[in-house]
Amino acid sequence: MPQNITFSLYAIMDESTIVTSLIIVVIFFAILLILGIRKSYLLKKENERLDAINKQILEDNEENKPYRDFTEGHLYGNDNK
Repeated sequence: MPQNITFSLYAIMDESTIVTSLIIVVIFFAILLILGIRKSYLLKKENERLDAINKQILEDNEENKPYRDFTEGHLYGNDNK
Protein backbone atom coordinates (compact mmCIF):
# COMPACT_ATOMS: atom_id res chain seq x y z
CA MET A 1 0.00 0.00 0.00
CA PRO A 2 2.68 2.60 0.77
CA GLN A 3 4.05 2.06 -2.71
CA ASN A 4 0.74 3.17 -4.27
CA ILE A 5 0.67 6.35 -2.19
CA THR A 6 4.22 7.21 -3.26
CA PHE A 7 3.41 6.49 -6.91
CA SER A 8 0.24 8.63 -6.86
CA LEU A 9 2.10 11.48 -5.12
CA TYR A 10 4.81 11.28 -7.81
CA ALA A 11 2.16 11.29 -10.54
CA ILE A 12 0.46 14.37 -9.04
CA MET A 13 3.78 16.21 -8.82
CA ASP A 14 4.59 15.21 -12.36
CA GLU A 15 1.23 16.49 -13.63
CA SER A 16 1.63 19.78 -11.79
CA THR A 17 5.09 20.19 -13.29
CA ILE A 18 3.69 19.58 -16.77
CA VAL A 19 0.84 22.02 -16.20
CA THR A 20 3.22 24.66 -14.86
CA SER A 21 5.55 24.29 -17.82
CA LEU A 22 2.62 24.45 -20.26
CA ILE A 23 1.36 27.62 -18.59
CA ILE A 24 4.82 29.17 -18.91
CA VAL A 25 4.99 28.24 -22.61
CA VAL A 26 1.50 29.61 -23.30
CA ILE A 27 2.33 32.89 -21.54
CA PHE A 28 5.59 33.18 -23.51
CA PHE A 29 3.87 32.68 -26.88
CA ALA A 30 1.02 34.99 -25.88
CA ILE A 31 3.56 37.73 -25.16
CA LEU A 32 5.22 37.09 -28.53
CA LEU A 33 1.83 37.28 -30.25
CA ILE A 34 0.93 40.54 -28.54
CA LEU A 35 4.31 42.06 -29.43
CA GLY A 36 3.91 40.92 -33.05
CA ILE A 37 0.43 42.45 -33.33
CA ARG A 38 1.71 45.70 -31.80
CA LYS A 39 4.66 45.81 -34.19
CA SER A 40 2.37 45.16 -37.15
CA TYR A 41 0.09 48.00 -36.08
CA LEU A 42 3.02 50.39 -35.67
CA LEU A 43 4.45 49.44 -39.08
CA LYS A 44 1.07 49.95 -40.74
CA LYS A 45 0.75 53.37 -39.10
CA GLU A 46 4.28 54.33 -40.22
CA ASN A 47 3.56 53.11 -43.77
CA GLU A 48 0.43 55.27 -43.97
CA ARG A 49 2.40 58.29 -42.74
CA LEU A 50 5.14 57.72 -45.33
CA ASP A 51 2.56 57.25 -48.10
CA ALA A 52 0.98 60.59 -47.20
CA ILE A 53 4.38 62.29 -47.28
CA ASN A 54 5.19 60.65 -50.61
CA LYS A 55 1.91 61.79 -52.16
CA GLN A 56 2.50 65.32 -50.90
CA ILE A 57 6.01 65.39 -52.36
CA LEU A 58 4.74 64.10 -55.72
CA GLU A 59 1.99 66.73 -55.81
CA ASP A 60 4.45 69.50 -54.94
CA ASN A 61 6.86 68.38 -57.66
CA GLU A 62 4.16 68.20 -60.32
CA GLU A 63 2.84 71.67 -59.52
CA ASN A 64 6.15 73.54 -59.18
CA LYS A 65 8.29 71.75 -61.73
CA PRO A 66 8.58 73.74 -64.98
CA TYR A 67 8.58 71.89 -68.26
CA ARG A 68 12.07 71.08 -69.46
CA ASP A 69 12.70 70.42 -73.13
CA PHE A 70 14.57 67.14 -73.17
CA THR A 71 15.68 67.57 -76.81
CA GLU A 72 18.32 70.11 -75.77
CA GLY A 73 20.55 67.39 -74.35
CA HIS A 74 23.95 66.45 -75.72
CA LEU A 75 22.56 63.26 -77.26
CA TYR A 76 20.62 65.32 -79.79
CA GLY A 77 23.54 67.53 -80.75
CA ASN A 78 21.95 70.86 -79.73
CA ASP A 79 21.17 71.61 -83.37
CA ASN A 80 17.88 73.34 -82.60
CA LYS A 81 19.41 76.71 -81.58
